[in-house]
Amino acid sequence: MSLLKDKVAIITGAARGIGEAMALKFAEQGANIAFTYVSDSSKEKAEALTEKLKAMGVQAKAWQSNAAEFDQAESFIAEVVDSFGKVDICINNAGISKDNLLLRLTPDQWHAVIETNLNSVYNITKHVIRPMMKAKSGSIINMSSVVGIAGNAGQSGYSASKAGIIGFTKSIAQELGSRNIRCNVIAPGFIETDMTSYLKDNPAGDAYLKSIPLGRFGKAEEVANTALFLGSDLSSFITGQVINTCGGMLM
Repeated sequence: MSLLKDKVAIITGAARGIGEAMALKFAEQGANIAFTYVSDSSKEKAEALTEKLKAMGVQAKAWQSNAAEFDQAESFIAEVVDSFGKVDICINNAGISKDNLLLRLTPDQWHAVIETNLNSVYNITKHVIRPMMKAKSGSIINMSSVVGIAGNAGQSGYSASKAGIIGFTKSIAQELGSRNIRCNVIAPGFIETDMTSYLKDNPAGDAYLKSIPLGRFGKAEEVANTALFLGSDLSSFITGQVINTCGGMLM
């Protein structure tokens, strides 16, 4: 039995990494997929993913849209509803990292991370709750990080953005629960993706590995499995929660 048959899932920033893994996992379970990518350099990957999803027997469409821009987020959600007829699941996954010690962190770096990681969640969620409220149903999944809970030296901007996502999610879970809309957070630990590849083969990567009780880095598919649980009816009585998908790195 498919867990998400005929559901419509939105995933921001899904041309690669964790976003791509979630798109494939959801399609495998019968969901139709609407996803975004931002840069021209991601267009080829987005087109390839679209074809791969369609080959799995679901509807799929990619939008080149920046979730950090309020008007673009509004247009994207409207076009998804127009194309697919509804939205059942929304995953706010778009994110960047510009690591630097605070002494060296520039205002441009700070604002870029806050706009992409946190403002995008506000923009997309604000617009997607309208069709969800109308349907009296929905699951919103926001991607945070273990550093949004524990902090990390050299990542004050990234940590702040990810901590903000947690507070935002808990607040809207309280606002939207009466409409049968669930809002939860996934906080991944060290997951092997393009974004983290620079850390893996250096002393920082060794230190991370020693801090993980399961003794290995996570895979994007393992985060996708957590998202599948939160997006499906298996988690029908779960809202306002943070699930750390980190191999025990944070307890």
